[in-house]
Amino acid sequence: MTTTTLKVRQTAPLRTPTDLGADATRDIAAALTTLLADMFALYLKTKNFHWHMSGPHFRDFHLMLDDHGDQIFATTDAIAERARKVGGTTLRSIGHIQRLQRLLDNDADYVTAQDMLAELADDNKQMAAYLRAAHAVCEDYNDVATTSLIEVWIDEAERRTWFLFEATRTAN
Repeated sequence: MTTTTLKVRQTAPLRTPTDLGADATRDIAAALTTLLADMFALYLKTKNFHWHMSGPHFRDFHLMLDDHGDQIFATTDAIAERARKVGGTTLRSIGHIQRLQRLLDNDADYVTAQDMLAELADDNKQMAAYLRAAHAVCEDYNDVATTSLIEVWIDEAERRTWFLFEATRTAN
């Protein structure tokens, strides 16, 4: 490889060919990148609570949060790759995540099991709303592939919300 070839490769913009157009690429990639930041924030909070779970239902809650974390993490690569497929770029660092995330972190030294589950239920409900908003952006540009993926992620977020909500209900 020549020095000239190497320089061209290092300076060539990351422009994946797409028929969606520049506005669609910009808006869809931005929506997906923000979703990705929220997914990473939700993943880390879910794992935080998984690691710090305690109490009489420890095993059930610990395993449920592990399953939820796996599911959330599985979406991250698909979201990032979709942003690239439509011609955009995506997250580059933890700092980038921090600048974009809308879901709040929880750095408390101790959180009760019930509060953990309730907070995650609210976060997953909010994630479903964020996913719906991104779906609307993709729908505006007739990006059926991204809308189709987002529909699955909405269903997953709603299922997590449901499970977390039911786990916080009292016997009364």
